[in-house]
Amino acid sequence: MCGIAGIMTADGSAPARSAVDAMLLAIAHRGPDGEGRYESNGLALAQKRLAIIDLATGDQPLFGPGESALVANGEIYNYVELKREFGGANFTTRSDCELPLFTYARDGGRFAEALRGMFAIALDDPKAPALYLSRDPFGIKPLYYVEGTFGLAFASEPKALIRAGFAGADVVAEKAQELFQLQFTTGRQTIFPTVERVLPGETIAIRKGRIESRTCEAALPAGPPVHMDEEAALAELDRVLMDSVLVHQRSDVPYGMFLSGGIDSSALLACMARLNERPVKAFTAGFPDSGVHDERDHARAVAKAAGAEHIEIAVTAEDFWRELPAIVAAMDDPAADYAIVPTYMLARAARRSLKVVLCGEGGDELFAGYGRYRSAIRLRWLGGRPMRNKGLLDGTDVLREKNAAWRDGIALAEREAMGGGRTRLQAAQAVDCADWLPHDLLTKLDRCLMAHGVEGRTPFLDRAVANFAFRLPDNLKIRNGLGKYLLRRWLSRALPESKPFDPKRGFTVPVAEWMAGRADRLGPLVARQAGVAELCRPREVERLFRSLSTSRRAGMACWQLLFYALWHEIHIAGARSDLPVLETLESR
Repeated sequence: MCGIAGIMTADGSAPARSAVDAMLLAIAHRGPDGEGRYESNGLALAQKRLAIIDLATGDQPLFGPGESALVANGEIYNYVELKREFGGANFTTRSDCELPLFTYARDGGRFAEALRGMFAIALDDPKAPALYLSRDPFGIKPLYYVEGTFGLAFASEPKALIRAGFAGADVVAEKAQELFQLQFTTGRQTIFPTVERVLPGETIAIRKGRIESRTCEAALPAGPPVHMDEEAALAELDRVLMDSVLVHQRSDVPYGMFLSGGIDSSALLACMARLNERPVKAFTAGFPDSGVHDERDHARAVAKAAGAEHIEIAVTAEDFWRELPAIVAAMDDPAADYAIVPTYMLARAARRSLKVVLCGEGGDELFAGYGRYRSAIRLRWLGGRPMRNKGLLDGTDVLREKNAAWRDGIALAEREAMGGGRTRLQAAQAVDCADWLPHDLLTKLDRCLMAHGVEGRTPFLDRAVANFAFRLPDNLKIRNGLGKYLLRRWLSRALPESKPFDPKRGFTVPVAEWMAGRADRLGPLVARQAGVAELCRPREVERLFRSLSTSRRAGMACWQLLFYALWHEIHIAGARSDLPVLETLESR
């Protein structure tokens, strides 16, 4: 697990060392355990290492057959099995990331299709000559690039490209509006004009600093649901889930998990408790002295039943006001998900004793846990409605221009999700896996954990789990108005103390409550911030903040505005991120 960066020049000249230095400095937090570099024929590759597997010989770059070279950010969980496939091959390390060099020698540009894991890979074939950039099918690990007259530069985070001078710290207004309305941005184009994403599952071939071709591997299987009876489905779920958790535990350093007490994290804990002889370290965040439901009591009971070592982290209003600028500073590709606050705090606590945590991201998307799925599959005259048909600032007069194009990215994902015999439910799940999952949930997880040098692993987002879960019959996903039916049934047997069929309250962070307490001072500061003032009506922004104590909907809208004000101040205007919220907004 690491941060990677690189440059391929268009004319074959040596890339500027100062640019590589700048990118490595910008992603230094991702790899505190070492640094590696490689140069060849107009190409520079670089990596900052977080050592997880093969601590002794796993430093990068790694070299393979045909003088190929690689830097990677990720974990290849099936490296043990792949080594068996290659029999007597001459492996020079015990690193999981050496295997893509051998699959490339065998499969060429489709080398990533054999890999089971999370990864962003840069692989050089000097004989072709070609550079390949590849990202795992779910987009668990990030990868960005800028293409220009100089050639092509790439990095694990956009700010590395900006600090090295390959991109400007400017904002695409349409993407900012999309962020306001969705809390994330969709597709290849980021909020920065010249910075683009390698899409989930995509492998890009680059020659002479120009993109020559793209291939893409889908995260989800094709075709309609496959019929199976409930008992057979439960047995298969047990097999694929236990296998996924087993390989996700492959590590040469200590690991634990994040436990919310919900279905997904409780299922992971049940698997880990079965697989580990020692108590699993389980970290839970809660919000004392607030009006939102605190999950710690339930998580504590689940942890006790599983024999886990339970560590509770209290996240308070004081933490929010003090830490939020630093948290936003980590979110250079902005995802305004309020769960960044507890996720960041949990990662900081976990770092004291662990380098790896297993997390439940992906369970809702694959097993159909969201209430919006149940709305999406109803007929319109029975109350059904498209997902995300209303933006978070709809119903307000905050935006200077209301542009319906904010939904274009979601509409494209909806069109691409249909067909092939998929049910309406499968299509809804596929839409979320296209954008919401990689550009919100997984971006949040990557940035908040890597800010502390912690690796986050997501066992639900595994080839075997996805191939099984996505093709379950709809009635094994949703039954009697309840999502994740099969996973709940499995959990009721594996860890009944988790009470999986009890009514659950959604996970909520009390940001509205915290903001309401300082709304009189906060509202004018947010309204006058340059990025907000450019796109919004300051008076309406202030009015919205004044309504925080009386309007539930105002809470999410004000959170979006506060996040963007801090994000713009730090990432565009260049403000410090080590001051509390109000001081950060007042500093300029």
